[in-house]
Amino acid sequence: MRVGIGYDIHRLVSRRRLMIGGIEIPYIKGLEGHSDGDVLLHAICDAILGALGEGDIGQHFPDDQALYKDISSEKLLKKVFLIATARNFQIENIDAIVVAEQPRLSPFKEKIEIKISQTLGLRKNRVNVKATTNEGLGSIGREEAIASYAVVSLKKKKKR
Repeated sequence: MRVGIGYDIHRLVSRRRLMIGGIEIPYIKGLEGHSDGDVLLHAICDAILGALGEGDIGQHFPDDQALYKDISSEKLLKKVFLIATARNFQIENIDAIVVAEQPRLSPFKEKIEIKISQTLGLRKNRVNVKATTNEGLGSIGREEAIASYAVVSLKKKKKR
């Protein structure tokens, strides 16, 4: 069994779609980033890579490479998942938190969990997403950014 933790934060900016967990959330701002800025999927990628001892998302998908400009974070997650499966690991579960003052994410949590579970071929009960605020504190509290934390457990597949 292996466990990894991931964290990501991105600034909220005008004229960007807000992508969280692979779905578009209706909001007046989106997350700045070289890719689509999906903090939740980035945190999950980092958690998987951490559990594998394979560095972080920036090592695998550098923001100075045009190949990854505006790429869907869902594609990045699929690539990270392939790294895990190539090393003979399966995802046991994902537990994640998105920290945002606005928009309220509770109406979207189930849809996000379904999207992540489908992307990774997991049963939905293996993916848990929570949403919270920062109680008005810091850049998140001032609605300047959104952050996410994720913990992933991996299990070595049994050889047949």
